[in-house]
Amino acid sequence: MGNRVKDKVAVITGGACGIGAGAAKLFVEEGASVVIADFQPEAGKAMSDEIGDRARFIKTDVTNEDDVAAAVDLAVSEFGRLDCIINNAGIIGAVGSISEINVDAWDATTAILLRGVFLGMKHAARVMIPQKSGSIISLSSTAGVSGGLGPHAYTAAKHAVVGLTKSVGSELGKYGIRVNAVAPGNIVTVMTSALVTGDPTNEEGTAEAIEAMSPLGIAGFPIDVANALLYLASEEARYVSGHTLVVDAGQTTGAEAGEMFHGQEADIIREAGKRGLY
Repeated sequence: MGNRVKDKVAVITGGACGIGAGAAKLFVEEGASVVIADFQPEAGKAMSDEIGDRARFIKTDVTNEDDVAAAVDLAVSEFGRLDCIINNAGIIGAVGSISEINVDAWDATTAILLRGVFLGMKHAARVMIPQKSGSIISLSSTAGVSGGLGPHAYTAAKHAVVGLTKSVGSELGKYGIRVNAVAPGNIVTVMTSALVTGDPTNEEGTAEAIEAMSPLGIAGFPIDVANALLYLASEEARYVSGHTLVVDAGQTTGAEAGEMFHGQEADIIREAGKRGLY
């Protein structure tokens, strides 16, 4: 076990699987305690149990302010403080042509991807301002720094996360709070597998597809993003704020827009690859 975040306390939304689970495990290995705030109770409890005594789980709908506040409060009540929040919970959401996207699907997508980040920032700030320290990290995407790399609603929300990170960082710096974002490229997760192969469990096929389009010829996995999150949460990044760290094998150096998202039948892709609004 390392000590890069020794004795720190983190809330990780969407921590039951994928990037969030990778971050939760790595943070505990590096000395932190974590609260896994996730909408999936069985997966969240299983992840907490797997990690052990320095993890807690709370069922959290990140679009619900009371739920987000409760996750932050649990960190303080169980572990005494809050040093980091990772606003990671997300969905691919509404896919399809701009002329076909359902308004309810659009709203559901942006609620999770943007309202959820806003609420995480708000309630982390509530605790971090009095203690005059903390690290707020939110998940954007390569779709948040370039066009043609994600569905329309997803792209809009992820661009907004980059802007919100800069805006909140400019406000909270005087309190010693750093605010940053990470923008992953194609990462092997259940949601990506559902989109790329049609099978959320087909990680092998997804990895092969990502390798084929990767400038480095390798697939990205949750640990690759978790390492970036760990850096931004640690004291190694004490002079970094308002920044969006891209983790994409160089995809945004010259990616071509594709039909992966806009050519599909209009739909919404949610947690664990589930489809539909409910």
